[in-house]
Amino acid sequence: MPDQLEALSRTVIESIHRTVQAAWLGFLQCAPRAGAKTAFPSTANAASLGPAIASVSFFLTVTTLLRAELSPLHGLLVEQKQATASAVAPGDHVRKLTVDGLERSCVIHVPPGLHPTEPAPLVLVLHGAAMNAQMMQGFSGMNAQADAAKFIAVYPNGTGLAGAFLTWNSGGLGPARKKPDDVSFLRALLDDLAGILQVDPRRTYAAGMSNGAMMCYRLAAEMPDRIAAIAAVGGTLAMNDPRPSRAVPLIHFHGTDDRVVPYAGPRNQNSSATSFRSVPETIATWVKLTSCWPSPLIREVPDRFPDSTTVRVSTYGPGRAGAEVVLVDIIGGGHTWPGQQPAVSLIGKSTREISANRMIWDFFQKHPLPAPEKGR
Repeated sequence: MPDQLEALSRTVIESIHRTVQAAWLGFLQCAPRAGAKTAFPSTANAASLGPAIASVSFFLTVTTLLRAELSPLHGLLVEQKQATASAVAPGDHVRKLTVDGLERSCVIHVPPGLHPTEPAPLVLVLHGAAMNAQMMQGFSGMNAQADAAKFIAVYPNGTGLAGAFLTWNSGGLGPARKKPDDVSFLRALLDDLAGILQVDPRRTYAAGMSNGAMMCYRLAAEMPDRIAAIAAVGGTLAMNDPRPSRAVPLIHFHGTDDRVVPYAGPRNQNSSATSFRSVPETIATWVKLTSCWPSPLIREVPDRFPDSTTVRVSTYGPGRAGAEVVLVDIIGGGHTWPGQQPAVSLIGKSTREISANRMIWDFFQKHPLPAPEKGR
């Protein structure tokens, strides 16, 4: 019976995959192309097709479920699991808590061999729009890096439909809204995790994809006392007038051929559906906020693989308190997680020249929270 259920679920998912693929191809054909490299719709098209970022993320949701290492029902049923196991045991655990009257949740990945009494680093890994925590595990592949480096990876869930089509209140996606307050949720989540895990408060970080990357920028701006450094993949600054109380180090990865969050910013700058900054504007803003030197040190990564991508790393700094801003341009890359192979090619090329997970962790290791001043 389980085998028959699995076969049936695969059939259903593959049928959905073909339908979404056809719809996505139709979307690309309808999107205006004259003088633009983006696939964002005009205002008229947006009304009928919906925001491009939500459409693409829905596609990512389905294709991620098709990854070989995931059970076809696993991503959809994860919320039905009971968090009865001890969260300090190695493996994956679902944790639930109520914040502002809403039940929220996350998936905690505890690596094997973690010392039970020694404080460990913790990395929040934030999914993109129309994804969820379990899907982000497969899409990013961050668990393998957590196991190798011995840090706790926590995949929080945003809010939305059916436990799968979730978003973050990062700014830039849909009309402005005050609730839910995802900064408060993530702060409460860190407080909750500190009660069940040995976490090093100076080595708590945030990494995210797309809408999740936008949320990382918001965390750096509004919760710099808890987040030591951030990593943004395929998502730019979406909030207005960020004013972090300290210089928060940043590493940002972006494909120059990203059609979901275009490198040059949204085509329709006045659209209410999507509002976010271009990569150059995002980096310039963060360089200024961290007081880094505006002229970067540029390094070209050796081109070792025939994947039609190259990589350029621009490092700004050091700024205040040793902060750095690092921009990793994936020349020819799409809306992907560098070093991870996407299930399909429609979201663009994913470079093999680097591993985002390895670079993120190396960067995080260099930038813990500053030690508290004596007497405080």
